[in-house]
Amino acid sequence: MNIQLEKPLCVFDLETTGLNISKDRIVQIAILKIHPSGKKEELNLLINPEMNISDSNSAIHGVTNEMVKDAPTFKDAGSEIVAFIGTSDLAGYNSNKFDIPVLAEEFLRADIEFDLSTKDCVDIQNIFHKMEQRTLVAAYKFYCSKELTNAHDAMADTVATWEVFEKQLEQYDNLKPNIDFLADFSRNSVHKNIDFAGRLAINENNEAIYNFGKHKGKTIKEISVSEPGYYGWMLEADFPRYTKKILLQEMEKIKAKKKEENQHDFNSKLSQLQNKFKG
Repeated sequence: MNIQLEKPLCVFDLETTGLNISKDRIVQIAILKIHPSGKKEELNLLINPEMNISDSNSAIHGVTNEMVKDAPTFKDAGSEIVAFIGTSDLAGYNSNKFDIPVLAEEFLRADIEFDLSTKDCVDIQNIFHKMEQRTLVAAYKFYCSKELTNAHDAMADTVATWEVFEKQLEQYDNLKPNIDFLADFSRNSVHKNIDFAGRLAINENNEAIYNFGKHKGKTIKEISVSEPGYYGWMLEADFPRYTKKILLQEMEKIKAKKKEENQHDFNSKLSQLQNKFKG
């Protein structure tokens, strides 16, 4: 094994009802868990999305409404998924942009507690694009000299993604074989995202910023003063639940800091008055 793991790594892939992170649902989740010892475990579940799977999407991934009609919902399967992943870090192909945000939405929708912020997330597609600029099928052929004949089956894509990842680590000397480095290397943004959809990030001063639109690069704190309605608009608009959750947390931090500063100013003024009367 070419990677140094301090804790397990879960390479995973999702098949879904569509590409809308906020609205579409998981129909299949496949996870390949690699332990530091090299031991591997698999979890492959069909999920009832509680909505229609269109014929066009079924044609892509092969999962039909008939196949999932008796499958567990994500809420029913969530505890098993959480237990299987455990303390593992995560890896996938285009996972930072799609699979992880969708997974985060499903956990929030099902009211299942799962802290994704504690995990390093390696996006094998971003490594590949930085090195070779190809698709997964081409990556599999390029790195592994094999044809990915059953692409868009979640487990086939998951296993292929792991094999590509191993070959990348063999081929590129500048790729350090540890998850912290690889998670950072596979990010596709100058700033580190604090939500998985990439709408919020941390700048070089360790401040939370908006990472899109007219306020891109501006801190959440400064916009809360100059345009306080922007925060409310985001909470009402069609943004992922996880993005809204992180924005709420950042606003609570801003409020707490402001309260602390106000208390400090009050104590300072009170101390000045007390000293004045003592004099």
